[in-house]
Parts: sequence; C-alpha cells; structure tokens
Amino acid sequence: MTLAVVALIAGLALLVWSADKFVDGAAATARYAGMPPLLIGMVIIGFGTSAPEMVVSALASMQGNPGLALGNAYGSNITNIALILGLTALISPIAVSSQVVRKEIPILLGITLLSGALLIDGHLGRTDALILGGVFVVLMGWSIWAGITGKGDALDAEVNEDIDSEAMPLKNAIFWLIVGLVLLVGASRLLVWGAVTIAQAFGISDLVIGLTIVAVGTSLPELASSLMAIKKKEHDLALGNVLGSNLFNTLAVVGIAAGIAPLDVDPAVLSRDWSLMMGLTLLLLVMCLGRKGQGRINRLEGGILLAIFVAYTGWLLTSQFI
Repeated sequence: MTLAVVALIAGLALLVWSADKFVDGAAATARYAGMPPLLIGMVIIGFGTSAPEMVVSALASMQGNPGLALGNAYGSNITNIALILGLTALISPIAVSSQVVRKEIPILLGITLLSGALLIDGHLGRTDALILGGVFVVLMGWSIWAGITGKGDALDAEVNEDIDSEAMPLKNAIFWLIVGLVLLVGASRLLVWGAVTIAQAFGISDLVIGLTIVAVGTSLPELASSLMAIKKKEHDLALGNVLGSNLFNTLAVVGIAAGIAPLDVDPAVLSRDWSLMMGLTLLLLVMCLGRKGQGRINRLEGGILLAIFVAYTGWLLTSQFI
C-alpha cells in the first residue's frame, strides 16, 4: 500500500515534468523541420498539454480499467473549468476578447453534447471512437485553415510569441523529445498502477480515482500554462489552454481509449459527471459572453467555479464511504 502511494505521487510528478520536456522538445524539433509556428502551437503544444491524459487513459484502457480511462478524461475537463479557471480568475480576473475563443466555447458545447449522446447506450465502441476521431480531425483542419488564411486573432499571436521564447539547439530538442516521451509513458504506467492499487485497497472505484486524483494530476500542465499566461497578461491564451485541452480530452483522449478497447460506461458517468461537465461549459459560455461585447470572468465567478469543484470532489469521495 505504501509503495502504491509513493508510485502515485512519483508518477504524477514525473508525468507533469516529462510532459513539459516532451512539449518543449517536440515544438523545437518541429521548428527545425520547418513546421509553421501556427501548426506547432495548435498541434504540437495542443497535443502536448493533453499528452498526460492521452497516455494514462490509453494505458488504463489497455489494462482493462475503463472507469479510470473515462474518469481521467471527463474529470480533467471538470478540473480545467472549475479548478483551473476558477483559481486563475481568483488571482486575476480573465478578460475575454478573442473571437476565436468565443467560437470555441459553442463548439465545445456541441462536442460535449455529442459525447453525451454516445454515452446513452452505456458503451463506447470502436464506431464511437471513429466518430470522435473524425470530428477531431475536421476541427483541427478547420482551425489550421482559419489561421493560415489570416482569420486568426490575438490568440494566434500569443501562441507564436510563446513558441519563439522557447528556442533550443536541435540536439537538445531531439534529446528531450525522445526522453520526454519515454518518461511520459513510464510515469503513466507508474501512475495507473498506483491509482488502481489504492482504489482496490480502499474499495474506491477506479472511476472515482480517475475523476479526482488522476484528473487533477494530469491537468497540472494546463494549470501551469494558465497561471503563466495570466502573469504575462495573455488572458486569451489562459482560456484557450483550457478550451483546447477540453476539446482534446473529449474527442482524442476518449476516442483513443475506446479505439484501443471498447469501454463499458458506468451509468453515473452520464447522469453525474457528464451532466456537470455540460453544466460547467454552459456556465462558462454565460460568463464569457458579457453584456456589452466584453466578456470577463471576475473573482466572484472564479470563486463560484472553485466552490463547485470542491463540492463535487467532496461529494465523490464521501459517496465512496457512506
């Protein structure tokens, strides 16, 4: 049991560190290969911040832990909005002016509705994985096309500035790309083993472990990115990190997990977890629209989001022991 706790903590720490190194190495390598900055920002960095969720959910699915795979993905979405945006807004209110971000929230709502429709039959199979993957490819293609044709905005510029500031020699880039990926997989295996062992020891479902400890741990890269963006006064980037991560989690992470091995879905995922995820996305839309064309997530709204996260996490954990 002690070994499992150490594995969980070490796995989380190594996962966050290795994901950061992997993203830096991948972005720098892509630059040397001639990939446009926009593609690096949207594909490499977008993929990289969701890499912990992808690898953990894929391994959980391979090892026959569907609850952990789904809990990690949907729990990360809830964590991203309620904990990360809530905490960020408490520190510094988030101004919302980017048209791209405003378009992404309705798209995220549509994606969330689609995921709910696929959950209704209590099963996510390979056909569902193909649907999620297909929508993901279309959205990525549309986003890249919009940026290349000059229809992007301040969000694109902020991403490009971040890429330019992370330059490193090619040897270092390739080294961290390979080492980061290897450590990412190893840390994920350690994390999944520790989480499942603890869940079994305490009689907690792997779904709840995925929704709480694992979800918060794999969302730490998004938290770090959002706090750094707020420090630089790049509000659109802070919100864009969360929205992009939720799109990746809902489509790519769940799609990959279901594609590896069909998932049987606990009814609570739809009635409790998906419903909260949908409600938080709707609430975020209301907060971001604003009354006079300028949206803003203020400290009060940040506190509300954070309170929702605390209440939900407390409800999940206490329900396992009552």
